[in-house]
Parts: sequence; structure tokens; C-alpha cells
Amino acid sequence: MSTLKYAKPERIILKGHQELNERWVQKLIAEDPSLLGLGDLILKDKERIHPQGGRLDILCQDAESNRRYEIEIQLGKSDESHIIRTIEYWDIERKLYPQYEHTAVLVAEEITGRFLNVISLFNGFIPLVAIQMQAFRLDDKVSLVFTTVLNEMRLGLVDEDEEGQEVTDRSYWEKRGTKGTLEITDFLMKLVNEIAPDLVLKYNKFYIGIATKSGQPKNFAIFRPKKDWVRFEPRIERTDEIQAKLEEAGIDIMEYDSRWGRYRIRLGKGDIKKHESLLRELMKMAYGEVNE
Repeated sequence: MSTLKYAKPERIILKGHQELNERWVQKLIAEDPSLLGLGDLILKDKERIHPQGGRLDILCQDAESNRRYEIEIQLGKSDESHIIRTIEYWDIERKLYPQYEHTAVLVAEEITGRFLNVISLFNGFIPLVAIQMQAFRLDDKVSLVFTTVLNEMRLGLVDEDEEGQEVTDRSYWEKRGTKGTLEITDFLMKLVNEIAPDLVLKYNKFYIGIATKSGQPKNFAIFRPKKDWVRFEPRIERTDEIQAKLEEAGIDIMEYDSRWGRYRIRLGKGDIKKHESLLRELMKMAYGEVNE
């Protein structure tokens, strides 16, 4: 029989606490930005002074991409001024540094239903993440728990007109790519047909997509054949687990496309057999996410 005993942690309200204040929270996040659950982040700055006035609490950047996060912290309930301030700092940063993608992050002890509704109105137009923060004491130790209650809204599937829906044919892609790279694409399509036998390739001007036989787009993955390789783009939410699996396999990973929610993987002729089981798994995951 186990000798372990259950100990219930005590919830602490940080707003108004004499020791555990906003500066303490800011210090913890700055020391370990992964606490927020936004991936592998690197601290770029804290208490960042803006020319127009005010200080951005924390600025982080994704370790593997050009995405930056403008993070604002508030103890207690989120309010109008906190939302406005978060968006203002995001807007200033994206105008000063347009070479990066930017996401506004609002962190508060309590994000009420009312303000969640207000924030959700911006989502899709302003890349915005809302995170609820709770503090717990167990014996003489205090832990912070961060829960994402509103994630950045992912744009719709690539289909109609985002990248141009002008339909082409296989011969167009044989010239833009090669017959060899189209064979790689055919192999990937065979993996699709293991899951959904009725789907076919759809040749568009800027990418080869997936569609029903009637032409309805089903782009849970798209393909971009080049002269020597194919860029395979399955639509899968990025996680540390998937990232680690790809890196361990030694597959050629390009920068994750946060805008469309796609992994981008470069595949040469020798990769399709070498990584067949992994590619099959990724295809199933992409199909599953779209059809949940």
C-alpha cells in the first residue's frame, strides 16, 4: 500500500499580496518564459520603454521562428485598460519591427466571461492570447499555474482565394517542379488515400492541394514541389512532443507557419521511404485535426 499522503494546495490571491506582487510574477516569467505554455521562448526584454509612453512588461521571441510575444501581466481581474494596453503595446512593436510576426498576450489572475467575449471579438484580426494565472501554496512553496483560455485564432484552411485558386494541371507542376518531385507528391497522396480513399490531388497555381472528386478543397495538407524536393505542409498544431519527434528523426524541418498552423517539411527522394511511418503518422494527425 502506498505511504504517500495527499496535501491540498492553498489558493493565493496575488492582487494586494504584500510579497507576491506583479514584479515577482514578472521576474519568474522572465527567468523561465516556458511557464506560459507558449513553446520555447527566449526573453528579449522586460519593462521595455516605448517612445509613446508606458512600459511593456515582457517581450519574448520564439526560439525557432520570427514570432514575438508582447506580454502584459495584471493581478486580479482583467479590465478594459489592461486589454487596451496589451493591444497598444502589440501595435507599437509590430510597427517598429515589421520583419517579425507579433502576438499580444494578456495574463491575468481572472479573465471574466464578459471580457473573454470582448477579447474574442478581436481574435482573428489581432493575434491575441489570453492566459489565466493562479497561485498555490503548498507548505513553504508557491507555484504558479498558467492556463490558456483563449488561443490565437488560426486562419481557415488554404482553399479558395488566400493564395490564389487558379486551377492548373499536372503538366504545369512538372515544369515548375520535376517528374521526380511529383512522384514524391504522389507518394504522399497515397498516404492520404489510406485514410480517405475518395480524395484526390488538386493542382493550383501556388500549391498542390487535396480535394474531393467534385473539387471541394480538403487541404489538411498541401504540397509544393520544387526541382529537387517537395515542401510538405501538414496542418497540425505545434507541440513540443511533435517537434521533438521530428528532430529525433532527423527530418528536414523548416520554420513552422504560425499564420496557417502548418508544419513545413522538406522532402527529397530518399526521405519518403526513410521516414514513411512518420509521414503516415503526420498525415493521420492532420486529417484528424480537421475532421474532429
